Amino acid sequence: MENKLQELTRKIYDEGIEKARNEAAVILGDARKQADEIVLSARRESDEMLKQAKNNAEEIQRNAQSEIRMSSKQALSAIRQQIATLITAKVSDAPVKESLNDKAFIGELITKALANFNNNAALVLPAADEKALEKYFGNRLNQVISAGVSVTFDDKIKGGFKIGPKDNSYVISFTDEDFQAFFRSFMRPRTINLLFGGE
Repeated sequence: MENKLQELTRKIYDEGIEKARNEAAVILGDARKQADEIVLSARRESDEMLKQAKNNAEEIQRNAQSEIRMSSKQALSAIRQQIATLITAKVSDAPVKESLNDKAFIGELITKALANFNNNAALVLPAADEKALEKYFGNRLNQVISAGVSVTFDDKIKGGFKIGPKDNSYVISFTDEDFQAFFRSFMRPRTINLLFGGE
């Protein structure tokens, strides 16, 4: 009987160990499964984060390249504009000043302008040229003044003249700055076209 008891004890013991081993294997299997799921989830999150970071980096790079392209186009346009302005100034400013310093040319302009005002004009000339213009016009200036035209000299005008009705309702300006601005605006598109091929 003792033998049977030992055998029974051993059998119970073996069954307990077997049961414990089976339960340990199930717990270990569940733990491994959970660990694999955690690792897989972490990999997915990591992959998603890397993908998002890559997309953000690509977008930043596209934006930076676009900004660089736009800035370079603006800089190139500004440089072209400055070159055109410098060339236009060189081409137009000296001849305009030279023409407006020619008293005969100014005299013709003034005479033609006054003819269209029917002796109801106010003429403003540069103060620096007062003596030279009086000398050039001589008696003609006295005739113009006696015909009802008022003539004044102004320090603000460096070259050319301004003319308008006596009531000053408007003024037509023929100063060197006006002619330079006119020629620059006229020449600038042509200069750009000539230098840079029509941009």
